[in-house]
Amino acid sequence: MSKTLELTEQLISQVSVTPADADCQNILIQHLKPMGFECETIVRGPQDFQVTNLWALRTAKPKREHGAPVLVFAGHTDVVPTGPLKAWSSDPFTPSHREGKLFGRGSSDMKSSLAAMVVALQEFFEHQPEPAFSVAFLITSDEEGPAKDGTVAVCELLQERGQRLDWCIVGEPTSIKVTGDMIKNGRRGTLSGKLVVKGVQGHIAYPQLAKNPIHLISPALAELVSIEWDQGNEFFPPTTWQISNIHAGTGASNVIPGECIVDFNFRFCTESSVESLQQRLKSVLDHHALEYSLQWTLGGLPFITPPGEFVGVVQHAIEKINGQKAELSTTGGTSDGRFIAQVCKQVIELGPPNASIHKVDEHIELSELERLQRIYLEILRQLQEHLTTVVRSS
Repeated sequence: MSKTLELTEQLISQVSVTPADADCQNILIQHLKPMGFECETIVRGPQDFQVTNLWALRTAKPKREHGAPVLVFAGHTDVVPTGPLKAWSSDPFTPSHREGKLFGRGSSDMKSSLAAMVVALQEFFEHQPEPAFSVAFLITSDEEGPAKDGTVAVCELLQERGQRLDWCIVGEPTSIKVTGDMIKNGRRGTLSGKLVVKGVQGHIAYPQLAKNPIHLISPALAELVSIEWDQGNEFFPPTTWQISNIHAGTGASNVIPGECIVDFNFRFCTESSVESLQQRLKSVLDHHALEYSLQWTLGGLPFITPPGEFVGVVQHAIEKINGQKAELSTTGGTSDGRFIAQVCKQVIELGPPNASIHKVDEHIELSELERLQRIYLEILRQLQEHLTTVVRSS
């Protein structure tokens, strides 16, 4: 059994459904401390939903005049619920092998990435005990949940301390068919709203004595659906606006409802701002003379790491292992990269294929697990070579 597989199985065996970490981070600490990492456990959140975070740092020696640059490996130990246990072919927290695959909750999302990162570093330090850059880990047990006391809280703490962060690799499962065929070099922002349109409840046979909020909001919704919010850019598709839920009515067929509730969401790119989207939507509602209340929730700002130094190093490393260049993408949902990007300007996401994530019988190909470890190791080597070349040329 390879070291990567062994560590992955150890982590899968921990029942770490959000916000529980179980013993995952302690297992990681046992591997990180012998490599010279200083490990700090940061607990956040209320008593009934406590989140465990790990910040671990190995500072490069000797230090440069302005300090060594810092590479951060980021990820999460928590997993989503299993769903019906009877639907699984084997216990989701007992690692099992079938047809060249490792099955278990978190096998792809993303305990395999954490294991591959650790083992890659162990091998890297064996041959390069004093690299030109520092290495850190930022791990949380609240990525799959509300994400209020996890990575975002640690990033705020690091910012207060003035901690330098130069590059970050988030181990989210980003690949399609083969590990490394796609990396995320950015993500769209997410902005949600809850709109409550006021009407007047009444008997459905006497509409003149009532005001139907469903009828009142319908023209405005039609207009909002037709709006082109922006045209996107070279990195992002155009901003989209989607309704997720509409609620109205008392359940009776002869009562005009007194209010209509509309839940909606913007997935927005860097061509639009939070303020511009809010103002444009509000202007439509006001144009239709609606009586309403509106509550906003900002889930995360968009971020982008343009092709350049770090993206080039990562793509070159992948091409060396896979023989093909990785596609850059900003598609999909959000990740904790949105928080890290506020304190670290070069963030990419790179992990195994994502076809089985959050599903029953989640799994990873054993060959892809080993490929992931080799890619992380090659990134470390390429980064060391890049920095050595920069120093020589200067």
